[in-house]
Amino acid sequence: MESGRAATVRSRAARRLVTCTALAVSAGMLLAGTASAADGVPPQPKIELSKPDAGSGRLPTAEVPERKAATGEPRYGTQDVAKPRSDVSGDGLSDLIYRVPSGQLVFHPLTGGEPQDFFLDYEQEQDIIPVGDLDADGSAEILSLSPTGMLSLHQTYSGTSLGTTWSGNGWQVYNKVVAVGDLDGNGHADLVARTPDGQLYLYRGTGSLTAPFAARIEIGGGWQGYDQIVGLNDNNGDGLGDLVARTASGDLYFYGATGDMARPFKGRIRIGGGWQIYNQLVATDDRDGDGFADLLARTPGGSLYIYWGDGTGNFAQRDAVGTGWEWASLFAGAGSNPNYGKSEIMGIDTRDSLYYYWGRNNGTLAARQLIGGTGDFAGVKKLTLASNLTPGNIPSLMFTYAGTLYSDGAAVGGGWDAYNMLVGPGDLSGDGKGDLLARDGSGNLYLYRGYGTGDRFAAKQKIGSGWGAFNELVGAGDYTGDGRADLLARTPAGTLYLYKGTGSASSPFRSKVKLGTGWQQFNKLAAPGDIDGDGKADLLAANSRGELFRYSGTGVGTFKPKVKLGTGWNTYRDII
Repeated sequence: MESGRAATVRSRAARRLVTCTALAVSAGMLLAGTASAADGVPPQPKIELSKPDAGSGRLPTAEVPERKAATGEPRYGTQDVAKPRSDVSGDGLSDLIYRVPSGQLVFHPLTGGEPQDFFLDYEQEQDIIPVGDLDADGSAEILSLSPTGMLSLHQTYSGTSLGTTWSGNGWQVYNKVVAVGDLDGNGHADLVARTPDGQLYLYRGTGSLTAPFAARIEIGGGWQGYDQIVGLNDNNGDGLGDLVARTASGDLYFYGATGDMARPFKGRIRIGGGWQIYNQLVATDDRDGDGFADLLARTPGGSLYIYWGDGTGNFAQRDAVGTGWEWASLFAGAGSNPNYGKSEIMGIDTRDSLYYYWGRNNGTLAARQLIGGTGDFAGVKKLTLASNLTPGNIPSLMFTYAGTLYSDGAAVGGGWDAYNMLVGPGDLSGDGKGDLLARDGSGNLYLYRGYGTGDRFAAKQKIGSGWGAFNELVGAGDYTGDGRADLLARTPAGTLYLYKGTGSASSPFRSKVKLGTGWQQFNKLAAPGDIDGDGKADLLAANSRGELFRYSGTGVGTFKPKVKLGTGWNTYRDII
């Protein structure tokens, strides 16, 4: 039986979803009244959709075991313990802060305590970065990063934000912001931030709640080779912050601090390989009192482990912490580029009925849910499930009806029958707001920059011709690991190409890169965003026999071998 507090977490999450972030195909968002083709208005779904939880009705379990020395006594080292950065419960240990599929934040004490709601922002954050107790009042401060690049500092107390003390814009130029602890020994938390081309910048902490960071210092390049970067706090006992970085192939490296802000990290030391078995690495600071930072790691199946820091920049054995952690769609202090946007698909069948499938963060899809009633989408054309058009991390359902484009039920404008394909891959212009691509019958491709409202776009701009060579254009998120939205294109002969995003509206794609041939074996392709929980965009493909396959993204512009997800998908004439 669920505890009262766990039930509160679930009920509040469900309530927030229904009232604030229900998928944008609810009855209230579409035109009122019963609709038919004869009326000249679009069909209307008649029910509101809500997402079940990723844990199939249960919260994840978490309890860090007590680590003991050879004597059987608890381990306590002689080193000073770096103060925890995410202690929002006030017990002196870092808590695990994460987001559930509904969008609600939760903090989970790792001592076996019950999870509780955690309130930070009104809008859903792209990333959450614990930085520690900056003002020495006994409660942790937390940074939140918005999709449009606003970094904000929040004071917390007992799991609630006491307010925002500072905000700064322009942080969308980075694909990863990491709190590393105190790099120079002045007692203040520092940040590092990485650009898409791999340049790393240092922001020295000031200790002020209203001006927490000094001007940036460029400290090196080549960091684009890592798909996970985690700020550990002090792992080697020198009192300075450290970090670990992982390559897509699974090699983990340790970077110790030098104390010199012009060159804050020593040369990297390889810890070992095989770390690709985890889809997230998460900071947890020191959990056993020996003075050395530890590390959490989650498998795609949702098992959570702790690796104990050994004081040399390496880790001792791992211990199991809990299961069911596929429930977490975002961890505070996680190492991957923060994934923000679509993580679901829809299918329209031959009866013009629309069904919804959401990704479960473990590479699978939840059971389908009917949107509206049977046949409600008769007469609708160019169905598109676009990523990032509005705040809230909820995709926008777009379609045309009698030449008018509708987005989440709101009319955008007429004349859209001039296009034969629409794609909403996410932010292509670098402002953090999702954009729309439209292709006309002559093969010209146009960019419509989004305003972040879902139903308003800037004037179209032509970005290329010759796009009629492709019979599929799909995309939702980042396939190359640089944090920018990309696009996939397939020819009728079955050649698949990648168009890497640039983040520039004037020229949003680099030259195409051939990924492979034989893709004509699939009659449907769909971009679900990230559905396996590693922050990297994935691809789904169905064949005429109705078999559906997942191609998990590697983060370097390629895909892992296909995994069969199920059969019966030939009931759909399209998946989006």
